[in-house]
Amino acid sequence: MTRSLSKWLAAGLVLVGMVALLRGQAENQVPAAQGMFQAAEKFTKSLAPAQLEKASFKYDDAERLNWHFIPRERKGLPIRELEGNALKAAHEFISSGLSKAGYEQTLSIMSLEEVLYLLEGGERAERRERRNPGKYYLSIFGTPSAKGAWGWRLEGHHLSLNFTLNNGEVVGSTPEFYGTNPALIGAGPEREIRVLGAEEDIARQVLKLATPEQLKVILIDTKAPDDLRGANAPQADRTPAVGLAAGQMSADQKKLLNTLLEEYLKNMPADVAAKRRDRLMKAGFDTIQFAWWGEPDRNQRHYYRVQGPTFLIEYNNTQNNANHVHSYWRDLDGDFGIPVK
Repeated sequence: MTRSLSKWLAAGLVLVGMVALLRGQAENQVPAAQGMFQAAEKFTKSLAPAQLEKASFKYDDAERLNWHFIPRERKGLPIRELEGNALKAAHEFISSGLSKAGYEQTLSIMSLEEVLYLLEGGERAERRERRNPGKYYLSIFGTPSAKGAWGWRLEGHHLSLNFTLNNGEVVGSTPEFYGTNPALIGAGPEREIRVLGAEEDIARQVLKLATPEQLKVILIDTKAPDDLRGANAPQADRTPAVGLAAGQMSADQKKLLNTLLEEYLKNMPADVAAKRRDRLMKAGFDTIQFAWWGEPDRNQRHYYRVQGPTFLIEYNNTQNNANHVHSYWRDLDGDFGIPVK
């Protein structure tokens, strides 16, 4: 990948401009399930028949569990086919499933496709087809309802958001995947853009505070794995947790671990985040374990895992000389609102 200063600056300006457009968005004030239902109804009514057909699937369609984050062809309705009121309704629908911070992060990740378009070589039309911020797909499973079971997904390269609703409640909000490439953009003298930078930096602070004895438990291997485990599996890997338990951490480490959890929780609507937080706390904060693979320093291959009885976080930054992040939050009781047997 060519990293000429002019291209980096252009790429950085695209991203900064995209995020700047979002500053006026207000946080959702209604319960997430109600907001999603209302936004879904408005979105579907804004579509032409052919567009609605692309976006619609049966609730039990196998496609609902067919999630991934690679730049492959997908089913669903691509955002690039929308304009005017339909495009506005699509973004209202997307934002109904996210906090303001989560919506900004989502659009930042989508805009990184424009960065890759600017940076990568090859014929322009082919690059545009491969790297397009509008190549993200909305899919609705079942009929949006205030009472019945239905779900929806927003997905494309480095993004997969999956929601399941039933009886007027959000019963599933995972898998929740975010990735970045590049993970770091030089946007001017002493200025960096790192869309998922906080998730890396806070975790590294936990590691840096470890005593020699704690490091023996936290550092699983000096070689980082190449990617997340079970990256596109319908259910998360439920291998027992490894690493240092929060109950064995210092007060400062515990505070940082809680800050790290909040960095992930902040992307969901307030009531969805609160439900996740309540579950993990009831299961026992002190039982949450933190583990690290790879090098401890920035710009070196690394991977970490945070796991409690109810959830799993994995974060991997190994590709492109540690400038390419994959991360997710999984529900160990069952992704897609499907209880694990």
